[in-house]
Amino acid sequence: MAPLTIFVASYTDSVYTLSFDPSPPAGSPALEFIARTPVGHHPSWIVSHPSDASLVFTVLEQADGEIVAIKYGSGGEVQGGEVVARAKSGGKDPCTLLVTEDELIIGNYSSGTIATLPISTSAPYLLSPNPWTLSLPFDHVGLNKDRQASSHPHQTIFNPLNQKESELLVPDLGADKVWRLTKRSDGQWTLRGNTLYTLLELTSKLAVHAFPPLPASPTPLTSLSTLSPSPIPDGMFAAEILLPEPNESFPGTFIYTSNRNDPNPGGDTIAIFSLAAGEDKPELVNEVRTGLNHVRGMEFGGDDDRYLVVGGVEGGGVKVFERVDGGKGLEEVARIGADVVAQPTGFMWY
Repeated sequence: MAPLTIFVASYTDSVYTLSFDPSPPAGSPALEFIARTPVGHHPSWIVSHPSDASLVFTVLEQADGEIVAIKYGSGGEVQGGEVVARAKSGGKDPCTLLVTEDELIIGNYSSGTIATLPISTSAPYLLSPNPWTLSLPFDHVGLNKDRQASSHPHQTIFNPLNQKESELLVPDLGADKVWRLTKRSDGQWTLRGNTLYTLLELTSKLAVHAFPPLPASPTPLTSLSTLSPSPIPDGMFAAEILLPEPNESFPGTFIYTSNRNDPNPGGDTIAIFSLAAGEDKPELVNEVRTGLNHVRGMEFGGDDDRYLVVGGVEGGGVKVFERVDGGKGLEEVARIGADVVAQPTGFMWY
């Protein structure tokens, strides 16, 4: 397999470029630093355009939120990128991006807003300096008063079960809800109210719901801890949830969830749930110690999603794990230190 490029979002001022070689001529798989692209404060999330992977978008997670467009590979090789456009994010502390062919969908964490920006694969790339915005409703402070005093959209993702229309799902940490949005006839998103898996950050649980088409409401099925044994130490939270598509190399279906701030010397864990008993019956089959501190982001890549790249914001750098035992396990195959890549928060395979 040829070397693979990994872009790394971070809580620094830069997006990093790494090269992962799973099968070098001699020796073990290797992870190598290639370049860093300074873009501004806390580029914590990155996505690429669906038809032009060399066009990458990132957020600046700051009070005056921004979106930055970066162009890679202009010289024929993927090294450092060039900032080609900037625009406002429509709120404070943008933390998540979803990209379509002609639109960016932005989640602004602190201001509780969803925003959209028209985009293009050619200059000027971002077609408006200011996005359209939607404020998410909020009616009461949650149990965690420090984290739930307002609406906090934490991700934007399309519902793959809805084949009739584009339906956007927005997990809201502040409101303890997953909002369901569809587009109006004028192209703007509006709130609308078969299994949905939701990672509950503040309680470190995997919630499972039957998820029928609109206008029916979801039905709770079960809730499982992402850690064992309980109780969960203070300050520990769940972070990322991934459900890779089954394939020839990994025919079983598994859910991978990351946990952060584990006081164990072995670092944070990745919990692996099997759906062998049915999509409504996840079973915790493994917990893998990463040796990383404050794991926030992780992403599958390589042929058949064989590899998982993971980072520790507060220590341990970046590591690549290989899926083993049909997907039930993970083995570390390469790493790069925090002195090279600082405070990694998210990843994208190129």
